[in-house]
Amino acid sequence: MNPIYPLMQREWLQHRFAWALLALVPLALALVLVSFGQIEFDDGEADRIGTALPAVMTLVAVAVCTVSAFVVFWVTSVIIATGLARRDHGDRSIEFWLSLPVGHVPSLAVPMLVHLVLVPAAALALGLLAGHGLAMVLVARFAGLSAWFGLPWADLFAATLALGLRLLAGLPLATLWLAPVILMAMLARAWIGRWGLPVLGLVLGLGGLLADRALGQPLLLPWLGHLIQQAVQAMAGAGEVSFTARGADEALAALRGLPGLALQDLGAALGALLSPAMTAGLAVSAVCFALLVDWRQRGSKAAD
Repeated sequence: MNPIYPLMQREWLQHRFAWALLALVPLALALVLVSFGQIEFDDGEADRIGTALPAVMTLVAVAVCTVSAFVVFWVTSVIIATGLARRDHGDRSIEFWLSLPVGHVPSLAVPMLVHLVLVPAAALALGLLAGHGLAMVLVARFAGLSAWFGLPWADLFAATLALGLRLLAGLPLATLWLAPVILMAMLARAWIGRWGLPVLGLVLGLGGLLADRALGQPLLLPWLGHLIQQAVQAMAGAGEVSFTARGADEALAALRGLPGLALQDLGAALGALLSPAMTAGLAVSAVCFALLVDWRQRGSKAAD
């Protein structure tokens, strides 16, 4: 029996209503704001961009919608993921899952994969598609529907596809960078329960102060800050790229250059993986995951 599908289906059945609300409510609010809200440009900004304004508006709408959808789902998924290990013991569903030929490792790994990778990836795709719909309303409101149909769709499609693929490729990289923090939070909640996260924060804070006094170097907190910074740059901004436009021609040229910039940025994000911070993070993640599996095994024996 392949345990992956039923474990994924379990997450879908348990969280589908919340996911639907997270997808539809912000989208409905954004549609209302775009349709009836007031949007202002700086003095001369619209004239400076010129005929490329509808294309720039479309790209901005798609980018904002995609990033917003990702952030909402990703933050929610991280919160859910920290309680995955404790969930089975909290509602005693572990007794049912232990009756199936599913090991402890996939029982932990598959839900983490769903919440930390698959759900945010689906949010990226949803935001990318919804952004084009919002862009149509936005452009039609300010420049007319004919301007939307007359957009340089070949360049826009290449730019938005590059944006989506760049974020999608950066998602597992960001998850790798944050894996130690997330797994430590999961372990703290598994061991201590609802007080796990406050206790973890206290331990990390005190540990950083003790390391600073004993070694003269605040090793722990800068390392955690570096992990978070690298996770953000794994999604976007890992390389030294810039996007400027001082007129219609430059705006279209910058639009055509986006796929190359996205590829360059992805290369920088991949290169950042070869670092001592990532090695230490993977080691901490492996230890935390092994402790979670051990905790689950001991809990299953107690249930028997």
